[in-house]
Amino acid sequence: MDLDNLIEEFTKLKSEKLALETQGKLLETFIRLVRSSSHESRIKATLKKTVDLSIELTGAEDGSLFLLDNAGWVTDCILMRESKSAAERRRLIGKVLDRGLAGWVIQHRRAGLIEDTTRDQRWYQMEDQPYVARSALAAPILKGRELFGVLSLVHSQPGRFSEKTASLIQATVDHIAIVLENAQFYSRLENAYQSLAQAKEQIETYSQALAAELRKGRRMQRNFLPQKIPVIRGWFIDARFHPARQVSGDFYDVYRLPGNRMGLVIADVCDKGVSAALFMGLIRSLIRIFTEIPDDDARDGRPAEHPSHPPIDPMHALGKINHYLETHHGNEGIFATLFFGILALDTGQLTYVNAGHESPLLIAADGRIRALAPTAPAVGMLLEAEFATAEIELQPGDTLIAYTDGVTEAGSAPTSFFGTAGVRRAITRARAENDDYLSLLEQAVFEHLDGADLTDDIAMIAVSRQTIG
Repeated sequence: MDLDNLIEEFTKLKSEKLALETQGKLLETFIRLVRSSSHESRIKATLKKTVDLSIELTGAEDGSLFLLDNAGWVTDCILMRESKSAAERRRLIGKVLDRGLAGWVIQHRRAGLIEDTTRDQRWYQMEDQPYVARSALAAPILKGRELFGVLSLVHSQPGRFSEKTASLIQATVDHIAIVLENAQFYSRLENAYQSLAQAKEQIETYSQALAAELRKGRRMQRNFLPQKIPVIRGWFIDARFHPARQVSGDFYDVYRLPGNRMGLVIADVCDKGVSAALFMGLIRSLIRIFTEIPDDDARDGRPAEHPSHPPIDPMHALGKINHYLETHHGNEGIFATLFFGILALDTGQLTYVNAGHESPLLIAADGRIRALAPTAPAVGMLLEAEFATAEIELQPGDTLIAYTDGVTEAGSAPTSFFGTAGVRRAITRARAENDDYLSLLEQAVFEHLDGADLTDDIAMIAVSRQTIG
């Protein structure tokens, strides 16, 4: 290898070493800034340090740096000339990139060297320029094919930059691009984290407000359930309620009616959550409206006998409710399975409609169990649905148990559901242990879940005709 080649190779190695040293200094600066500066000042300080190191490396007197986005717009910069206003700053940047050496570099994607600015058309001489620039050097900051920015350097004397200087600064800016990109990326990442933190805070605030509203809804929904189970001589009535969420689509109701009768309701709205809870409240209110008498006809909390209130026909009442739901809410696609019965407390006769609901179980005094099959479709499914009634008579010692499918479907899969068999086992055990049915049924369901969460709401009601000695 001849002497000229050795000198050229040495020069390349020296340039590469200087470029790597510059990159190392920038990285050190950036790491220090990451630890101590806000993301707004971090980019600006990194740009300023880049210009300062480039001036030190080339012997320039001043410099500027423009960062560009993919569309070629300036995202940040360090100017040689300080501007007094944002408008003047934008004007200066526009002229430099349009008519000056930096604009030429952006267009040609290669370094531009001006030995004498007075003799080169690529130099734009600004009015009232506060510095003297006779030599100029600008290099594109490239990363692959992407133009990342432009670095410009000036000196007050002509001929101060050479082709070797241009090669050195080009090798340097290739390394600078990595640091500047990392600085931008880190700032964008920090901005994203801050935005994420703000979004999280907003979500938490909204979630807390929503939870508070759901708690209010839960309390309000609880008010739809009987505040007190009626205590009636010769009868024992019990109920359980476990919503799977804050609010529920299941409900039960027990209330006195004229003629020493009692209304019994247990229902399950097909949907879950808030929409089911709203429909639950609507259906419960409709049942009360179509079956109860006005408050001013009641005495001492007990419905009075009145000729204007003939015995209630469950079939007629549910037909009205179904027609209302289909007419006004049919497009919602929500329906409810429902068991509605009118119990004559003197005789034990129960007239009922089972509208597609889980079959209630009648437990005879001798232990035989009979399921009350559906007599009609679910409420709110068909406009012209017919709600046929059926009748049974509760004898002394008999118990009627009704529940929603959250009982039978408690578990994680069809093969592990509590099922009707689980209900019957619990009833049999309760009878053998002389325990009340719902307490033991409730216990058996939660033992079956073994700590798992409910996947559906649970409502249960039991009506027992007692033997009076």
